[in-house]
Amino acid sequence: MKTKTKVILIGVLLAIIIIPASIFGFKHYQPKENDFTGIKLPSAPAKTPVKNVNSDVLYDEKKWTTNFTHDGAIIKTDGWYYVFSTDYMVGAPPTPGIQIRKSKDLIHWNFVGRVFEQVSQEAWDWTHGTTFWAPNVIQMNGKYYLYYSVSEVGKRNSYIGLATSDKIEGPWKDQGAVFKSKEDDGNTVNAIDPDITIDKSGQPWMVYGSYFGGIFITKVDKNTGKLVNPNDQGTLLAQRKDMNAGIEGPEIIYNKKTGYYYLTVSYDWLEDTYNVRVARSKNITGPFLDYNHKDMIDPGDDSFNTGNKIVAAYSFGKDPGWLGTGHNGLLQDGENYYLIHNARAGEDKYWSHLHVRKMVWTHDGWPVVSPERYAGETEQRVIESNLIGEWLQIVLNRFDDAMEGSTKFQLLANGEIKNGKRKSHWKLTGKNTLQLSIYDPGVAPKDYWDFTVKVIPAWDWENWRSTLVFTGMNQEGTVIWGKKIINK
Repeated sequence: MKTKTKVILIGVLLAIIIIPASIFGFKHYQPKENDFTGIKLPSAPAKTPVKNVNSDVLYDEKKWTTNFTHDGAIIKTDGWYYVFSTDYMVGAPPTPGIQIRKSKDLIHWNFVGRVFEQVSQEAWDWTHGTTFWAPNVIQMNGKYYLYYSVSEVGKRNSYIGLATSDKIEGPWKDQGAVFKSKEDDGNTVNAIDPDITIDKSGQPWMVYGSYFGGIFITKVDKNTGKLVNPNDQGTLLAQRKDMNAGIEGPEIIYNKKTGYYYLTVSYDWLEDTYNVRVARSKNITGPFLDYNHKDMIDPGDDSFNTGNKIVAAYSFGKDPGWLGTGHNGLLQDGENYYLIHNARAGEDKYWSHLHVRKMVWTHDGWPVVSPERYAGETEQRVIESNLIGEWLQIVLNRFDDAMEGSTKFQLLANGEIKNGKRKSHWKLTGKNTLQLSIYDPGVAPKDYWDFTVKVIPAWDWENWRSTLVFTGMNQEGTVIWGKKIINK
């Protein structure tokens, strides 16, 4: 056989061997997009997907679970988590009495009853209100203190009362008024939405208020549970321009590791644009400043841009999503922090549910929350291969409180981000810290939005499977949420 013929035959044989081998190797050794190596993912929170709108449970309280929860306040005691909430339901006037739910795991909730059967004579005489709003509960002096609101809708004729009990599920004894407000009483505060928080020295405070005059804080007598100065509305902490710029539902929590008090409030209208904002202070009486050092006392036209927006109306993909995502509660449980809030189904905004979200902390001490409801997940170490694949992202625009939809992007194995714009890239910089550099020339500072986010496992409630999510902020304090798309 001629040498030239031999060379050709050898070349053909090599091609027959190498090309299929290369194809096989590329197919079997390229990074997998559904790689969850080393990660413990949460299990399904129920046997079948949960209905957001379910008329079958309307008049069966035993099946309410998270349904009809509004303005929830959370406490952990005796190994149980309890949520106390506003009198609310769909289809008929709510039964008065402050609803009570409990859970062992923050996932599965049981309706256990109500605190009262009707408002007190004193509260009725003052407000002519027939239902209870926005309770708060705390344990002091070996017993439980329950604070509640009764109000005349749209006016400052409002009443914050107190009840006490030796047991978290009652019976409760009404102790009368803590603070009352009235039209033309010389104050500006509206006496609703109380939250009791204890400062680092053990002194309890009540933070409260709403649209009318803003959010105030005043000292509580730790022996009686009532105010030290019962006629003083206290110190102003947060305020917006007028009744057209909603603010309410304050909560304060202290983080010993960061040394800050964190104030959360809800902006805008409770049925749709409701969103949660946060600011912090070294002192419980303020001033409370956001990421951009803006004071939460902001009666100007730009108050829509004050406070870090950490929860807002949203929709992933084609899901109807959630509206009215506000009036939050805060819980520290050992080393873990959680934020709860009400959310209204995109299919029917009158169906309000309890949402529980895991809270994580940024490297510079700001709280952000998971884009998915809690299903038992924990922060864990992730590796680059866990992240490769398609994602949905939602940016919580501070300037617009309408429902935020999601967009797609892809994390490539070479560190690039495929999002329709070249030059974007990503990098894993810590145990579960991801750096996203999004190229946006002429808009972003130095042409890049730099998001530092925490990656955590989660349950994908929209698609009913486990996945990874991320949450964090950019260099201007705007929060981004992300969820990995699982390709079956």
